[in-house]
Amino acid sequence: MIGQVKERIKKLRKVINYHRYLYHVLDKQEISDEALDSLKYELADLEDRFPSLITSDSPTQRVAGKALDKFEKIRHAVPQWSFNDAFTEEDIRNFDARVKKFLDLPVGKDVAYTTELKIDGFKTVLTYEDGSLKTAATRGDGTIGEDVTLNVRTIESVPLKLEELVDIIVEGEIWMSKSDFEKLNGERAKMGEELFANPRNVAAGTIRQLDPKIVSGRKLQSFVYDIARANFFLPDSQTEELEKIKKLGFKINKNYKHCRNIDEVISYWKEWQKRSEREDYWIDGVVLKVDSRRQQESLGYTGKAPRFAIAFKFRAKQATTKILNIGIQVGRTGVLTPVAHLEPVVLAGSTVSRATLHNEDEIVRLDLKIGDTVIVEKAGDVIPSIISVIKEMRIGDEKEFSFPKKCPVCGWEAVRLAGEAAYRCVNKKCLAKERRRLYYFTSKPAFDINHLGPKMVDLLADNGLVSSPVDFFDLKLSDLENLPRFGRKSAGNLIKAVEDRRRVSLSRFIISLGISQVGEETACDLAKRFRSVKELSSASVEELQGINGVGEVVAFSIHGWFKDGANKILLEGLLKRVKVVNEDFKVAGGVKQLGPLSGKNFVFTGTIPGMERDEAKRLVRDLGGEISESVSAKTNYLVAGSSTGSKLEKAKKLGVEILSEAEFLRMVK
Repeated sequence: MIGQVKERIKKLRKVINYHRYLYHVLDKQEISDEALDSLKYELADLEDRFPSLITSDSPTQRVAGKALDKFEKIRHAVPQWSFNDAFTEEDIRNFDARVKKFLDLPVGKDVAYTTELKIDGFKTVLTYEDGSLKTAATRGDGTIGEDVTLNVRTIESVPLKLEELVDIIVEGEIWMSKSDFEKLNGERAKMGEELFANPRNVAAGTIRQLDPKIVSGRKLQSFVYDIARANFFLPDSQTEELEKIKKLGFKINKNYKHCRNIDEVISYWKEWQKRSEREDYWIDGVVLKVDSRRQQESLGYTGKAPRFAIAFKFRAKQATTKILNIGIQVGRTGVLTPVAHLEPVVLAGSTVSRATLHNEDEIVRLDLKIGDTVIVEKAGDVIPSIISVIKEMRIGDEKEFSFPKKCPVCGWEAVRLAGEAAYRCVNKKCLAKERRRLYYFTSKPAFDINHLGPKMVDLLADNGLVSSPVDFFDLKLSDLENLPRFGRKSAGNLIKAVEDRRRVSLSRFIISLGISQVGEETACDLAKRFRSVKELSSASVEELQGINGVGEVVAFSIHGWFKDGANKILLEGLLKRVKVVNEDFKVAGGVKQLGPLSGKNFVFTGTIPGMERDEAKRLVRDLGGEISESVSAKTNYLVAGSSTGSKLEKAKKLGVEILSEAEFLRMVK
């Protein structure tokens, strides 16, 4: 009897460990969670009835023992080094030059590197004897750390028993996924508890919990990236070492790459700076190590860091700076937007000296004053925003900002309409409004006229050649040739660019009108419902509200625009000079043809390399698909480029299929 039970327990442990390895290390699954839970339940039941058969490496013993009173200190058998940091391409090329000089390589001889993602987690050192986990320790001061073995045992991706009976010390990173972090904060919010700041803080705080049961419930994960010591010959290269780590049963990050030279390292760094947001863990840079073990040993260590490796940090998306002043920018619809003038600071690879403050309510919410030290953030290519004030840095001479009640350009009254956060200039002839209206008319979403950016529009307007969008189509070669910095060739290029836009789609034409509350998606919806400018201009408020996504406020804004006398004159002038065509649908024999993406709803987030966002949207529409600005249960696909935001997290929660830029391009092409 006992022999059969012993054999059954042995089989159960082997099968459970196999599926644990598949799921937590290789991200694969052959049986359901319920089936695996059933196997674990049977093992726990048998061990409960035959306690003499329990072993320390049994899957049931991950959460073992009582809560600790404190952590014991543990001396590292191998000193724990930290990496030096590089922040720019110049820094990393200098590192490469130092490596080559130290190795005394001939001129033109490259060094091969292995590049790995730098996971923003919590470092641990794992020691195994005869293939079984003996201790897990924090880095500490590099010589002495804390014994967190009981807590690390609860992490499913950390094997209790290796695939080979070896003595080995490995180093790795403990981390919490973004999705689990959101769930944890959601639960804490419901309980009225303070929210955690980020996944790294949770990982570090969780590993230091004295009760392993709390750790077990946090679903931490692990990547191992280095063999510090072993009782076998180590592989000849870093790439081979990672594969050896994987074969032993550890989870490694699969996104490492062998690079033949420093140029390939820089390409890898640039690629992952764009892609990092799409992973479910925080990444704050890449680590590069000289690939050859022989060369690593030759290079050795400095007092605190290896000479053969360095951390190549991503460009910062947040930084601190001071508010020098606050100005007001007047938009094309008359909205007054406060803009912070900053002490210049490098952010995401560029120097930032301005940041939007959105509206008066945002200034009040931040409790922001001129002279404050603030945290500024840049997401993607959008204008930076101020996310918080470091009030502890105030010295008493900061000044309150009073939001102006008059337009700073024309002096007319600025009013705040009910239900809106913004103040607007009510002067229809305000110079700032008119100028921005001209910028918008020629911009990419609208008429997309080459050579007519804001500086060129200013030049034309300042010289009395343009005061209305109609005037662009009345420009003559002789008007331009005498302008500053203009020759016959540049004048001809501009005239040709304007002529090329005398035919425009209905959706672009609607966008160009600059109707308040009407963006690109609403313009496309209007173009699909009303097949001409005439139909749209005569539509009632009720008809407009019948369009999905057009509410009462938007409907009244559209209806009111077309009833305004000045706008009627503008419309008449434009329609005499351009031909408006509806190209949103492919039509044959008077029948709308359904495209391959018909019935599919797309949302875009982040930047798509090599393609303008507008171009990507047009591709979807041409194939019959729909575009939305926000993720909902109706969304079929989220196209995620680089520097994504909250849309990605919401899509994951709703189970929306997420497409990379490559997957999206394959779908539409």
